[in-house]
Amino acid sequence: MGDATQDASARDAAEAAARRSYGRLVAFLAARARDVAAAEDALSAAFEAALRDWPQHGVPDNPEAWLYTAARRSMIDAARRRATHDAAAPDLLLVADLSTEDLAERAIPDERLALMFACAHPAIDAGVHAPLMLQTILGFDAASIASAFLVAPSAMGQRLVRAKAKIKQARIPFRIPDADELPERVDAVLRAIYATYSAGWSDPAGTDSCLRNLAGEGIWLGRLTVALLPDDAEARGLLALMLHAEARRAARRDAAGHYVALADQDPRWWDDALIDEAEALLQRASRLSGPPGRYQLEAAVQSVHAARRHSGRTDWAAIAALYDALMSLSGSPVVAINRAVALAESQGAAAGLAALQQVDDDPRLADYQPYWAARAGLLARAGDHAAADAAYARAIGLESDPAVRRFLQAQRARLGPR
Repeated sequence: MGDATQDASARDAAEAAARRSYGRLVAFLAARARDVAAAEDALSAAFEAALRDWPQHGVPDNPEAWLYTAARRSMIDAARRRATHDAAAPDLLLVADLSTEDLAERAIPDERLALMFACAHPAIDAGVHAPLMLQTILGFDAASIASAFLVAPSAMGQRLVRAKAKIKQARIPFRIPDADELPERVDAVLRAIYATYSAGWSDPAGTDSCLRNLAGEGIWLGRLTVALLPDDAEARGLLALMLHAEARRAARRDAAGHYVALADQDPRWWDDALIDEAEALLQRASRLSGPPGRYQLEAAVQSVHAARRHSGRTDWAAIAALYDALMSLSGSPVVAINRAVALAESQGAAAGLAALQQVDDDPRLADYQPYWAARAGLLARAGDHAAADAAYARAIGLESDPAVRRFLQAQRARLGPR
């Protein structure tokens, strides 16, 4: 019984260390080796060693330092095995560097943002920037990333392997870029941060161990980016957007676990401190030079929603105008759907349906649940119950969250007999 308890305690400690320190350790190791894959392999070996050692000798006082030491030892052994020919100078230098470094008594320096910029280097295919960051910083496996980006797992795995090889072969530096390099790379970093937060947002109950704490990680990375790039308005806009969303987390489900749509949420459950912080970020961003970008506009939409805590109403005309501006930037069908809903609220269901028709033929929306849910709601408001019923059926079939599925089923039931 004692052994089983020790094994469970060791597994729990290793899981906690992985959630807390995986990206920090990979970034620190990779920055020294200039080899992301080698850092990941070494850390994987360290976790395997921990699961053998910790049940026997107890969980160390500093699990992060223990894992770093074990991973460093693994990297040294691998570098020595490679150092068998005249071209082994880089491996010998790595051995010398790692052999003299001892961090057992102090915290691992945080170099995650530097790693994120390495992953966003122009030499790497833009389509793999965000997936690469999600894997190296957060430990996502290729299958999970492939699902999020609608790519076959084998294809995503190959892309990630090629990207890591490129970092090593091109000796891409692990550092915050100089000012003249920032514009072309900061957008990729912001996209990856938002993808990180969105993955955590998709698990409202916090029950998925793969997604747990991702929202917090995304916000942490957003804060770090703002601290390092204080004059970047879009970095502030992204952090404001995430904070506005996070402020409403407690209101997304009622006491029974039922989904609560934004329009039906009780503002008393929103986090005023997070909203105030988001508003201050947006105000500062608006004073920086240049027109507002995507994240500032999306955060401004959430700001209008947040104003309901004081006014008791939502200014849907203002939200529709903000989506007009977003459409001019991106032409995204997702933005078009949200714009159609805002127009329906401010001008009536017919205006919303007319706006939605602009993307009805987009093949990307065939399996996109929010499109069918929005279409169903607008059709129901317009009185076309037969078409609304079919759209609700499609949305329900595409929804994976049981709480949202029950919500859609209730909305469909209100249409009456079919």
